[in-house]
Amino acid sequence: MSEQDQAALRRLLLERSVKQGDFVLASGQRSSYYIDCRPTTMSADGMVLIGRLGLEAIRRAGWRPQAVGGLTMGADPVAYAIAAASYGTDLQMDAFSVRKEAKGHGTGRGIEGNFSPGFEVVIVEDVITTGGSARRAIEAAESAGGKVLGVLAVVERGREALQGEAIKVIALADAGELGVG
Repeated sequence: MSEQDQAALRRLLLERSVKQGDFVLASGQRSSYYIDCRPTTMSADGMVLIGRLGLEAIRRAGWRPQAVGGLTMGADPVAYAIAAASYGTDLQMDAFSVRKEAKGHGTGRGIEGNFSPGFEVVIVEDVITTGGSARRAIEAAESAGGKVLGVLAVVERGREALQGEAIKVIALADAGELGVG
């Protein structure tokens, strides 16, 4: 990964996304810090950095997905940034979103966007702590006929729910690099 882009992403995460205090995480665990990636992943500079770094990380992992996506809402800007960065390259990919629950009307789909049975996909996350959201997205993609190549997170705090599984997890940054964790 470009060291300059990597350093810029860490600075942006520290500036916009890392909060100190007393927090209850989605997993129910308590923490003295919270990483809310959305102010970073939804910023213009964050999208450009995450797109470039995410595409580069996917290449380095040897993955050649047709699409990237994950559980809405945290994964959405990450998937869109990577898909946009891939445009015009030899590794062009589209994006999809996994709904937290299937629509009760219309098509009733649980996955929206560019996803079809047989697609090879990478599941993306903004922050991975226990891996619960990634697990839900993996299950949705696999049950819809997709083949999950691996998981890419912007920030890794942990991945307990995915330990011992054959799912490779890569991250653009980890909590230790941000001075927390």
